Amino acid sequence: MLLGAMLVVAVFSCEAQEPQVRRPGITIPRVERAPALEDFLQMRPSAALEGKMAKVEGFIQQTPSDGKPSTQRTEVYLGYDDKHLYFVFVAFDDQPGKVRARMSRRENISDQDEWVEVALDTFNDQRRAFLFDCNPLGVQWDALFSEARGEDSSFDTVWSSRGKLTSEGYVVWMAIPFKSLRFTPQASQTWGLVFTRWIPRVPEKSTWPHVSSRIQGRMNQAGTLQGLEKISPGRNIQLIPYGTYRAFRALDERDPDAPRFAGERAEFDGGLDAKVVLKDSLVLDVALNPDFSQVESDAPQVTVNQRFEVFFPEKRPFFVENASYFQTPINLLFTRRIADPQFGVRLSGKVGRYSVGALFADDQAPGKAVLPGDPLHEKRARFGIVRVNRDIFRESTVGFIFTDREFEGSYNRVYGIDGRFSLGSNWVATFQGVTSNTQRLNGTRFAGPAYSFELSRQGRQFDYEFGYNDSSPGFRTDTGFLQRTGTRQFRQELGYRWRPEGKFLIAWGPDIETEAVYDHSGTRLDVAQDFSLEWELVGQTEVDVFYRVGRERLRPQDFSGLPAARDFSRDVRGISVQSAYFRWLTLNAECFWERVINFEPPAGQEPALAGATSAELQLSLIPATALRIDNTYLFERLLDRGTRSSIYNNHIIRSRWNYQFSRELSARVIFQYEAVLANAAFTSLETTKNFNADFLLTYLVNPWTALYLGYNSNLQNINIVPAPGGSEVVRTNRFINDARGLFVKFSYLFRF
Repeated sequence: MLLGAMLVVAVFSCEAQEPQVRRPGITIPRVERAPALEDFLQMRPSAALEGKMAKVEGFIQQTPSDGKPSTQRTEVYLGYDDKHLYFVFVAFDDQPGKVRARMSRRENISDQDEWVEVALDTFNDQRRAFLFDCNPLGVQWDALFSEARGEDSSFDTVWSSRGKLTSEGYVVWMAIPFKSLRFTPQASQTWGLVFTRWIPRVPEKSTWPHVSSRIQGRMNQAGTLQGLEKISPGRNIQLIPYGTYRAFRALDERDPDAPRFAGERAEFDGGLDAKVVLKDSLVLDVALNPDFSQVESDAPQVTVNQRFEVFFPEKRPFFVENASYFQTPINLLFTRRIADPQFGVRLSGKVGRYSVGALFADDQAPGKAVLPGDPLHEKRARFGIVRVNRDIFRESTVGFIFTDREFEGSYNRVYGIDGRFSLGSNWVATFQGVTSNTQRLNGTRFAGPAYSFELSRQGRQFDYEFGYNDSSPGFRTDTGFLQRTGTRQFRQELGYRWRPEGKFLIAWGPDIETEAVYDHSGTRLDVAQDFSLEWELVGQTEVDVFYRVGRERLRPQDFSGLPAARDFSRDVRGISVQSAYFRWLTLNAECFWERVINFEPPAGQEPALAGATSAELQLSLIPATALRIDNTYLFERLLDRGTRSSIYNNHIIRSRWNYQFSRELSARVIFQYEAVLANAAFTSLETTKNFNADFLLTYLVNPWTALYLGYNSNLQNINIVPAPGGSEVVRTNRFINDARGLFVKFSYLFRF
């Protein structure tokens, strides 16, 4: 299969190969005084700064017309002093009234806004970079970038920025403290550097130097920043204490024979986050009794009639920050498994050619899930993860990972190696091999290996990917996310784009994907082929039509009560449209018509094919610079194929309103309604309804100095009624308030 894939690539890989990338350089001068935004509001340096800062211009398009000069002129002025790097973007626009900029909370700028970016490869290894972005009003976004994993926006640091619209475009000023960066202790520094400007209405992305889409990678095409002499981040210790007050009421179902409502009228708590930079490049983070009251609720997903566990991304700050240091081809660290930590410590960073990540935490959740008197009550699970990567050759890495979860004599330990190899300008290969050893509380043992291999090509017109994943029946990862084991999966994806780059049509072309899954005896479980055709239009508009056909086999071990294996024929047809053509509106709409399996039949019946219609609509409105309204509607209907009767209807409606009074002060409201309207004649599902309202007022000075005031209320169609031997929770036709909570949280950054 791999040989066939290589032949396909040989036929279609008709793009000209780029020559060796030439890295232009810029020498940054030391400035006598810090520049200010006001020095550039005339779209040029003031007389006091004329000739005192280095100047970069000549941005080149990456999209839509790779290699052509940018349609709008951009100048960047840069300099440094003992404590800061300074960048000033002077962004000209021949239609300044069409510049897109909105006032939003830090980190909430998006591709609907225009933005400019500085990428700093402070170790000059062409693999990683710090990213600093601003929209035209100076709203910040920062991230860590790696060629292997892309952008990790969980990274937060302290820096200053301002921005202002002008009659000729806009100006953005950035001051980045050396204390907020990590770099080698050498007296003379050479860093990688890329500047980027995004203009959404075209859409156009231009860079200095030219970062071509014909070459896989970003920082391997970076320019060099020279002239930094005798700089140091100095001592860098951050202490972030916090205090909270909360009152809450919630349903306690730990005792199935006596469910009840429990809560606190007034609960005070506190904790500490600490961050220490070691040897200018390693970061030690410690969390004592972390609190996550201000965390955004999960984006809505359909969880009804799902055969496998649904993935919800991590959102808690302690776990998302620097998460890219722990990522591997097989997901071995899914930190939502650490549900209720009281203590956590993390070490991450880079020393020489080595990148390291280590995480240790406890979890109170297992001991809280059982009643007092249970031997496991108040017992804690312990997690330990160690990850090491070493740079080799020009743009390649090899790594090692070890994960461990221990709980009262039970354990799950996984360890293995992985690698990423750059094979020229367009090809990358990754692999991973791991093995696990597991013992459950009842003494049951499991053991076995898992493997992953991927070969991918990225170019301007032709993309290709081949993947192979293999997990033995005994493989387990209690710290990671793996939907099923005991399978071998083969996957190929091929995409081609013609690029007319016309007045309306930018690019179009097909995507083809094939997938086959077998068990370890060689029995075919699933097979599918996807065909789609996509058109990319101006105004960030894309239209996609697709068709998927395949088969899915259920075995008795997959579904309790199934007497023998059954093979089902499935197909999906659909269309999707997304657009940000208007500055005040973005649209993402999808509609599917499918044949799917009803995994929730009535008791005693087997799964059967059903007809399904599903749709998703995401509509974001920006009626004012400071107001954004994000609306989502998910709908799924299953129909019995014989009678055309409804099996169930699933509705999820969510509306998120955010008003930004200033860069620091914001108010957010989220309303979400979910309903599963079930037909008992065709499904074992119950009719459920849930309404949640979430209110949050935030005053955010920087990522760690903040004041939060929040309130949450939940309504559900349940009630507690008497039952033999106690009571039980039953579904009703009326809503009751089953949970509500109020909290106030304050945190403050002390930086030494």
